[in-house]
Amino acid sequence: MASDNFVDYVKIHTKSGNGGGGSTHFRREKYIPKGGPDGGDGGRGGHVIVRGNKQLWTLLHLKYHKHIKAEHGVHGSGALKTGAQGKDMYIEVPLGTIAKDGETGEILFEITEDGEEQIIERGGRGGLGNNHFKSATNQTPRYAQPGELGMEGWKILELKILADLGLVGFPNAGKSTLLSVLSAAKPEIGDYPFTTLRPNLGIVSYRDHRSFVMADIPGIIEGAHAGKGLGLRFLRHIERNAALLFMIPADTNDIKKEYQILLKELKKYNPELVQKRRLLAITKCDMLDEVMISQMKKLIPKDVSTCFISSVTQFGLNELKDSIWKALTE
Repeated sequence: MASDNFVDYVKIHTKSGNGGGGSTHFRREKYIPKGGPDGGDGGRGGHVIVRGNKQLWTLLHLKYHKHIKAEHGVHGSGALKTGAQGKDMYIEVPLGTIAKDGETGEILFEITEDGEEQIIERGGRGGLGNNHFKSATNQTPRYAQPGELGMEGWKILELKILADLGLVGFPNAGKSTLLSVLSAAKPEIGDYPFTTLRPNLGIVSYRDHRSFVMADIPGIIEGAHAGKGLGLRFLRHIERNAALLFMIPADTNDIKKEYQILLKELKKYNPELVQKRRLLAITKCDMLDEVMISQMKKLIPKDVSTCFISSVTQFGLNELKDSIWKALTE
């Protein structure tokens, strides 16, 4: 998938169908010239329905299809025939999609399961035919209910990646490289900041045929919580992860300071994020010997489980996977 094909935010206009009107028909047959009212009800207007699809990973298919309209219900007719229901319109979305009101920003619902359906715009009800209005004092009602109008408005669909583990770090911390080594994912990798402009997902195999999903999320920069850089575009995805792996290169000037900056950005965006299980990986350790690693251990935060790794030489990766599995299953 090309990097510009990952779309995690769309604004769409949805419109449900109008309900069909009730009929004011009267029964007329050869030997029944003055039969009673037999107008049927109108059919319901079509709903606009959002449905989860586990085969989708992006909202790209909605980027150029922003006006979604369901069909109108059909009017009722004689012989108490109810009009046909308007055809519902389905919007397929990836799991982890949140629907919001486009005007107020209010969260309407979220889709987390394959096949889950939620009505985002309800179709108008069909009107009642004149048969419903007959009475002892009015045996020939010449009126029926009109159908209800459908509803319309702007809606926001926002995708939050569903993954077990999210990779957190500044640009060029080695997140994409780690994902490519541990899984079959093929993210873009380069020796410059912001190679990753979209989340990448990879399934990491573990012992006894077990596995977990890892998400490589675009790198944090200071001020990201306020929308600086890629800002809120990636912080949104971290909310869904069960645990977070902080990644800091071994050649960083001050590991403790960088860790605190990362933690501060998450806390400012959403204080609940710092309650997630956290792990720390010191990356790019292929140039360090045991003595240097021993000295570096004195410079790292004490309140987080830490692993020293090198994705290039695969040093420490088994220990890292053990720590991740422990954090996910405790």
